[in-house]
Amino acid sequence: STMATTAKFWSKLSALSASKTLPRVVSSGQGAHLTIEGKDYLNFCSSHYLGFAEEPRLKKAAQDAIDLYGLGTGYRTLAGTHSLHLELEDKIARFKGTEAAVTFTSAYAANASAVQTILGKEDIVISDQLNHASIIDAVKVAGVQNKFAYAHSDMDDLETKLAQATEIAKKPKKNGEQPQILIITDGVFSMDGDLAKLPDIVDLAKKYDALTMVDDAHGEGVLGQGGRGVVNHFGLEGEVDIEIGSLSKAFSVTGGFIAAKQPLIDAYLMSARQRLFSIALTIPDTAALVEAVNMLGESEHKVQKLWSNVEYLKKGFTELGFDIGNSETPIIPVMLGDEDLARAFSARLFEEGVFASAICFPMVPKGTARVRVIVSATFSQEDCDAGLAAFKKVAAELQ
Repeated sequence: STMATTAKFWSKLSALSASKTLPRVVSSGQGAHLTIEGKDYLNFCSSHYLGFAEEPRLKKAAQDAIDLYGLGTGYRTLAGTHSLHLELEDKIARFKGTEAAVTFTSAYAANASAVQTILGKEDIVISDQLNHASIIDAVKVAGVQNKFAYAHSDMDDLETKLAQATEIAKKPKKNGEQPQILIITDGVFSMDGDLAKLPDIVDLAKKYDALTMVDDAHGEGVLGQGGRGVVNHFGLEGEVDIEIGSLSKAFSVTGGFIAAKQPLIDAYLMSARQRLFSIALTIPDTAALVEAVNMLGESEHKVQKLWSNVEYLKKGFTELGFDIGNSETPIIPVMLGDEDLARAFSARLFEEGVFASAICFPMVPKGTARVRVIVSATFSQEDCDAGLAAFKKVAAELQ
């Protein structure tokens, strides 16, 4: 009976609820240090790469905008497009070196929109197997049936999948058009800190007549000249069809964007469901983001400080004998292998005043557990040294 089914549903939830784990609760700003239950912890696990979460200029921009315009906006296609939204999108496009840009309230929504708006179920997606969950969901939402995943950053495998996709694409869609092939990759892979082989991907896309999309959530404000991202880092401006950026990591506020050529952005402006049926960025968020882009345009100082901290910590971990994998970014995986060791290591670090997350299966393959360190420009040398000392102490105890 129906009753039995719903009763089972609730009892299953109750059983799961008994073993729930809750995140640590922070009662401070998101700076180099966090206050958790009244104690101070070194923040080795947030993606506020440039310290913009507590940046006085961003706070002032948000406060001034609230005084002028209040808080909420609305639907972008009705009365919710504020002049600040247009200023932000224009500045992002200039910063990124693209013709245009469009913002969303999350990078998750930007990814969904990027794929769903332009692809249907008869089109073809080829995705790196380690792509972020939001890309996997974006492809699901688009309803694409011909989905290929290539082995992580394996260009031979990508080419094999492209050849298979080209065969499928020979058969026209029901409407008579040829299926579109889209290659999607993260710019920076957030578990290992490695970069996509973007120059090779772009070459293969040209060879097989495919579109390219890069989710650069961890590259915006970090890689490239003055933080212009992974496409700029590889000198590929204008060669990647769709660039997705996050506005909550290096930019430290909230939201996401798509940067691309004008006709594609126009398609998103008119048809993206995540824009038509979801509310726009608030006034303070938008104003703070405008100021963040202004600051990155003015000076490369914060980005340079970030990278000098990255070099300092990588050197420190390596000298202490830690394996930090193939990281090419401020994401440093301190490889431990064993899941229980990684969890114990993270817990002991926390007791030593360092907050760094253990990343275990199913986030990463079994036997590749690690404690992930994310570097920020806000760390002083004392912070870096204290973090390294804690890792050294815990390793001596546990290994």
